[in-house]
Amino acid sequence: MSPLPRDAAAFTDLILEVFQLNGLLLQAGDRLSAPAGLTSARWQVLGVIDHGPATVAAVARTMGLARQSVQQTADALASDGFVTYVENPHHQRAKLLSLTAAGRRALRKVEAAHAAWANRLGASLAPGLLSAAVEGVREARLRLEKDLTPEDGAHET
Repeated sequence: MSPLPRDAAAFTDLILEVFQLNGLLLQAGDRLSAPAGLTSARWQVLGVIDHGPATVAAVARTMGLARQSVQQTADALASDGFVTYVENPHHQRAKLLSLTAAGRRALRKVEAAHAAWANRLGASLAPGLLSAAVEGVREARLRLEKDLTPEDGAHET
């Protein structure tokens, strides 16, 4: 493979760092959520529906995941009593996923652990560095979203 042009190499470096960061964040999330009987995936689903009941499809869209994987997680959460399926007034078949009291308690426990962990790690990095990282990753995400939008982008190379 021939060397990448400078811009392509820099973007590839960002991608590789984000992949590594994602793996580490999932490990950390599993560690933070385990005492509450959750995993990173379960924590993410509970976090989405903490704002109000939603369909599995809506949760999947919010998280940027496949509906089927969120369905499996939602079913496991329901089986363990963290969520329940409730009637959807807007759709006969697509039930809404709703937090139970146990799910809300578990989520609050993880949120408290997350706050302490994020404060500890955040304090170890310069605020300007964190702000620049957020800005750079956000801009890359927005450009990628635009590039993947069929009517606006979807560029073939």
